[in-house]
Amino acid sequence: MRWIDLDGAVNVRDLGGLPTHDGRATRPGRVLRADNLQDLTPGDIDRLVTRLGVGHVIDLRSGPEVSLEGPGPLTRVARVRIHHLSLFTEGGVYTDVEADCAPESPESPESPERVALAEQPGGAGSERPAVDVDAVLPWQSRQDSGPEAERSVGHYLAYLADRPDSIVAALRVMAHEEGGSIVHCAAGKDRTGVVCALALEVAGVTREAVVADYVATGERLEQVLARLRASTTYAADLDSRPADSHLPHAYTMEKFLATVDERHGGPLGWLTQHGWTAADTTALRERFVSTPPAPS
Repeated sequence: MRWIDLDGAVNVRDLGGLPTHDGRATRPGRVLRADNLQDLTPGDIDRLVTRLGVGHVIDLRSGPEVSLEGPGPLTRVARVRIHHLSLFTEGGVYTDVEADCAPESPESPESPERVALAEQPGGAGSERPAVDVDAVLPWQSRQDSGPEAERSVGHYLAYLADRPDSIVAALRVMAHEEGGSIVHCAAGKDRTGVVCALALEVAGVTREAVVADYVATGERLEQVLARLRASTTYAADLDSRPADSHLPHAYTMEKFLATVDERHGGPLGWLTQHGWTAADTTALRERFVSTPPAPS
């Protein structure tokens, strides 16, 4: 695993070096994945942009998260382009996919965030954004499988159902834009995990390696949660459950990808249904996968 140790982010790694079905590997420096980039230091920025060649930030956070947390220091770097591609519908001020439902409806249970917002001056119509952390950071439970793990799979499938435009756009940045891309959300686990898994699948990376990359975030989980607890945006909800309930389990990604296989003929099939083209696939593979060895 190609971890990148920074002062202002803890779950950063390079997706280079992962094996493909045809015996090649992904190229280093093409796609990086990360947790929130709010706290990057000048030294971190220099390493990412100057030394590693990052030219694009794919920010999967919701509008309310960006509003509450801030856009981050890379937005002030002229050579870096920011692509804000939320994976939520954001029909209202909430981040969850039921944003347009009334809070009392069965489909949209009244969350603590919604209660808090309703109690603000001006009520639910206030301009103050709210974050449904249960949707932003889906719980995974303490076990490899079970109701909570299935619920996390449901959240991942909701990303596909609600924002295929953002997912396709994110992969097109990786495929067509010059320079490396860094993909991030809050923890760098769920939304980032789904987008990176789809990109790796299109690149031809083995399913085992895709799942292993997803699970690797567990190695940095304590540091990730410590950062999120320091933010008022996420702290209260994170403290309401045991830390190990956030562990990424192989089962979750395996079940998610198996469901996409069954329903859409695989990630490439799903992408094709939403405007992805053969030219996009070729471009992503040419940029992201090593050149085949010359015949001997």
